[in-house]
Amino acid sequence: MLQIKIRHLSSRNTRRNNRCPMLTRVLRLCLLSQWVLFAPRKTSMKSPEKFPRFSSCRGVAFEIKPHSDPFAVPTPLVVDGRCGSNRFWFPWNQDGSFRAYPSDSLGRSMSRISSHFCDLDIDENDFEDDLKDLEQGAVHEEKEQKLVPVSFTSKREQPATVARQLESRLSIILLDQGPFTVYKRLFMVCLLLNIIGLVLAATGHFPYARRKAALFSIGNILALTLCRSEAFLRVVFWLAVKVLGQSWVPLGLKTATTSLLQSLGGIHSGCGVSSVAWLVYALVLTLEDRENTSPEIISVAFTILALLCLSSLAAFPLVRHLHHNVFERTHRFAGWIALALLWAFVLLTISYDPKSKSYSNQLGSRLMKQQEFWSTLAITALIIIPWVTVRRVPVKVSAPSGHASIIKFEGGVKAGILGRISRSPLSEWHAFGIISDGKTEHMMLAGAVGDFTKSLVSDPPSHLWVRQVHFAGLPYLINMYDKVMMVATGSGICVFLSFLLQPCSADVCLVWVAKGIEHNFGREIKEIVNRYPKDKVIVHDTAVSGRPDIAQLSVDTAKNWGAQVVIVTSNPQGSRDVVNACKDAGIPAFGPIWDS
Repeated sequence: MLQIKIRHLSSRNTRRNNRCPMLTRVLRLCLLSQWVLFAPRKTSMKSPEKFPRFSSCRGVAFEIKPHSDPFAVPTPLVVDGRCGSNRFWFPWNQDGSFRAYPSDSLGRSMSRISSHFCDLDIDENDFEDDLKDLEQGAVHEEKEQKLVPVSFTSKREQPATVARQLESRLSIILLDQGPFTVYKRLFMVCLLLNIIGLVLAATGHFPYARRKAALFSIGNILALTLCRSEAFLRVVFWLAVKVLGQSWVPLGLKTATTSLLQSLGGIHSGCGVSSVAWLVYALVLTLEDRENTSPEIISVAFTILALLCLSSLAAFPLVRHLHHNVFERTHRFAGWIALALLWAFVLLTISYDPKSKSYSNQLGSRLMKQQEFWSTLAITALIIIPWVTVRRVPVKVSAPSGHASIIKFEGGVKAGILGRISRSPLSEWHAFGIISDGKTEHMMLAGAVGDFTKSLVSDPPSHLWVRQVHFAGLPYLINMYDKVMMVATGSGICVFLSFLLQPCSADVCLVWVAKGIEHNFGREIKEIVNRYPKDKVIVHDTAVSGRPDIAQLSVDTAKNWGAQVVIVTSNPQGSRDVVNACKDAGIPAFGPIWDS
């Protein structure tokens, strides 16, 4: 708008002075300075550019907003000739903890939108409302005496900015939290072990694998199914807390276990690729000896291979984030079809007689002796169990604002547990942290950052489909430690609120950074936080105090609190910054990864 106005004012003089470029530049600078000094305060505002939203991390819904520095401290405000922040700090207490008390005024803020986890968007309507407020005199900039910096961006600079934003987003997706994470190391270990087995089988040094190549493929499918079985993992997490949640257990063993359980997705993906490799090897051997098999067995095996390849491609990080619904449906339905064909493959293989070139009707005794049968049966049971518990239950949905909804269910739930809900169970499922006092009811806090969560605000349902087998995630492992600091941004707080409502074996401290807390999340959420001891909570409202440096805030608080470990729920870039800052300071820290 500024450039258009300047060009319009200087168009005539520019045409007259085409032969004198220096004079043209001087004229433009003069017009620019006059416009900045004497232009009216009323300006037109365009809605911000909207970036694609992504979901990630089991139990945590978030969107990626590319910024060069998501934790940058905003430009200080100048009020009455003094430069400072709107945050009010109380003195340190005996426990070395503190609390930041935001102002009681939680009205609309003109501060820059935070890019932290699930910080709620301001859409076009919000900007229109802000403009109306300015026109009607609801916001008096002269009284507040705030200097708002003006940035001048030419059209030539815009493509470079977009390129940097896309590069940042892709780097977060493809290189989330570094190239040598536990997730990636587990993936490489699984893949390497299977490659070694394949090489030994192909060179004749592993005859059992050569005879049972299909069984090794089925075994990898069983392993990847175990890594995603919510019922099985619930037992594993419970055992980890019971066995390792003792004060005498070394901290290093606890953190190593946390890293392993958080990164089981690496085993899942590694076994998925390995199952494809073993099936290819089995098909090569079958084609070399096609006289002793049937065309039906070969056809079914090729179809299973195609479905496994399709599922693996759909799970590629870039496809999964940009087209999450496509990934989820492809993974589900292709997996179900592949499982049905796997049963056909096992039955056909066991019943086929190479000598008579026919299928036998007597499978009972032969079937029970085959390892392929028992492995396939275990895979089927693990896949069916979560769907047996699917129920349609009544819910109460309230929206404190247009940016978030609170969904209430009957029945208490333990702290650190997450759940899945859906409007259409065969289409898509969404995971959220559960808030509960462990007694009569539990609820979920859903920030309106996608089509499903927005529909909860615009069209609140009376019933939702749920899986009654809730699953345990990273927050559940808080029970393993003695002293934990929890860091949350936006609606990520829901994962931690149960630890404030229920008795917890760990001594916990909370740091919560969000925008417009009471306005966006409601009085009920605010009161839950306020009931917790004041010396163990830090609340920072970005609508009042601007965006803080959460990484440094987390490090300072963890040191003064004496935390054994830091657990953070933020977007991938925010979690990575907090985790890396804490690790650099010698404090173990964990945050959700894209496929934890």
